[in-house]
Amino acid sequence: MHIRSAAELHTTAEIDSQPACWRRAIALAADPGVAAALPAPGERVAVLGCGTSWFMAQSYARRREDEGLGETDAFAASEFPFGRTYDRVVALTRSGTTTEVVDVLRRLRSRVPTTAVVGTPGTPVTELADQVVALPFADERSVVQTRFATTALVLLRAHLGERLDRAVLDAEQALAEPLPADLVEHNQFTFLGGAPWTTGLAAEAALKMREASLSWTESYPATEYRHGPIAITDESSLVWVFGTAPEGLDADVAAAGGRWVARDRDPLAELVAVHRLAVEVALLRGLDPDTPRNLTRSVILDAPLLEG
Repeated sequence: MHIRSAAELHTTAEIDSQPACWRRAIALAADPGVAAALPAPGERVAVLGCGTSWFMAQSYARRREDEGLGETDAFAASEFPFGRTYDRVVALTRSGTTTEVVDVLRRLRSRVPTTAVVGTPGTPVTELADQVVALPFADERSVVQTRFATTALVLLRAHLGERLDRAVLDAEQALAEPLPADLVEHNQFTFLGGAPWTTGLAAEAALKMREASLSWTESYPATEYRHGPIAITDESSLVWVFGTAPEGLDADVAAAGGRWVARDRDPLAELVAVHRLAVEVALLRGLDPDTPRNLTRSVILDAPLLEG
């Protein structure tokens, strides 16, 4: 079987397009109609998604709370708590077809205002949500999500009032600089959230490595790493932190034999670097990231999971 080069992959092209997509999302966030569809300051909000979208929801939810803009919860769609009261529910979904998200929005109709952030317009989710923010320019051919997820989070962060010019420049740097050659040689990858809002990004980094390269990956809040997970660290381990690490943790990882990665860049740009790493590790192992094992672009079930 011929394994294509990184340059031949849909996944690589989509990874490389992220800075351009982010710039479009930043501009879109300033559109009055888009701004009105997204949570207003003070609203009690739930954000839901599946897989990658769930991890982006976690990052956004904590970021919004940290900015003092309102209580914000994040849920996997299959675990949405229908007994709770919210002012708005936001669904993140690239395909707009994921069964669990469709089920939640169907059950919430006429009960609470809902907004869907989607990559593909004209899908079941867009028919069920009260308001839709479409990002078709960030939609993807690939099964493994990269640019839609990061672009959705950039949109949401920009709506919070963040200035993201540096994040875009950091992403361009992450794409332009060579990956250190030794990074692909590790067998075990751990990603740490150095701030509460980056724990979701760490989880997403682990998922990307797992999906694309079938790697042994884990993720934790950085302060939790000493509470057990460090036991697995040895010379085969790479430990990558998103944001500021607890003091001395780099020395602890080095003492255990692990390779430490921590950089002064926007954490979302660090996720772009991990996207590149996932592709390189996959190719080194003879895998094709465009056709990951056991995965499809959207999970569509024969019957709804939720009752009622």
